[in-house]
Amino acid sequence: MPNTELAAKLFTDGCNCAQAAAAAFAEDFGLSQNDVVRMTAGFGGGMGGQREQCGAVSAMVFMAGIAFGDYDPKDNAKKKELYDLVKKMTAEFREAYGTVNCRELLAKAAIFPKPDPSERTAEYYKARPCIRFVLQAAEIMKRNLLPLKK
Repeated sequence: MPNTELAAKLFTDGCNCAQAAAAAFAEDFGLSQNDVVRMTAGFGGGMGGQREQCGAVSAMVFMAGIAFGDYDPKDNAKKKELYDLVKKMTAEFREAYGTVNCRELLAKAAIFPKPDPSERTAEYYKARPCIRFVLQAAEIMKRNLLPLKK
C-alpha cells in the first residue's frame, strides 16, 4: 500500500495525526509500525493535546531524524543538512496551510477542540481537517525522505 494511503488508513483506524503520518514510513526505514506508533504517541493533538505544532509536522521531523540523524553530534555539516531538510519540509507544509500550528490549523476550519482526545466517530472525521494534514505530511515525506534514503 502506498505511504499516503497507509497514512490515511492508520488515521481513520484511530491513530493520532503524528502516529499515522510517521508509521506509514516505518518499514521504509527498518522500523516496525507498532514501534513508531508507540514512539510518536505523545505528538498527537499538537504535542499531547496542547494544540501547538501539528502532530503531522512533528512526524515529518521525527522521520527526518530517523532517516538522517545518525551522525556524530559534533558533525555540524551533517547537522546542518538535517536541519535544512526539516526547514524545507516544514516550509512546504506551511506553504500549503499557512501555519504548522495545530490550534491555528483547526481554527481555520472552525474547530475549537478540548485538549483531551476526542472520540473518533463519523462526525469527528467529517468535521476535522486533520486527515488532510496527515496526507500532506505523507506527501512531503515521500518527496523529501524516500529519494534520499540510505
